[in-house]
Amino acid sequence: MGGKRLGAVELRFAELIWAHAPLSSAELVRLCAAELEWKKSTTYTVLKKLCDRGLFENDGGTVRVRRTREEYDSDQSTQFVDEAFSGSLPAFLAAFAAGKKLEAEDVDEIQRMIDDFRRET
Repeated sequence: MGGKRLGAVELRFAELIWAHAPLSSAELVRLCAAELEWKKSTTYTVLKKLCDRGLFENDGGTVRVRRTREEYDSDQSTQFVDEAFSGSLPAFLAAFAAGKKLEAEDVDEIQRMIDDFRRET
C-alpha cells in the first residue's frame, strides 16, 4: 500500500469493498451508484487507483481484497508513529497518555498486550 493515506471519499469506497468482497465489478458499480452516487467510470477509475496501490485487485471482473481494513489501519498507525515520533512507540504512548486520562480498563488492556508480546518473543 506504500503507507499512503486514503482520502475521505476513497476510504468510503474502500469500506464498501471491505464490507462486500469478493464481489463482481458490476456489483461494485451498483453499490457505488447507490451509496456514493458515482458513475461507472468514476468507480473504475478509483478502483484502478486503489488496485495500483496494492489495496485491492480486479481479477477477471471479480474485486478482491489484498490488504484488509485491519492491515490498512496498521500501516497507517505505523506511518504516523514513524513520522510524528521518529518510530518510537513509547514516545507516542507517552504523548497519547499525557493528553487524556486513561481508564483502568485501558491500562489493563495495554498491559495484556505487553504481556502477550513478551510471551511471543
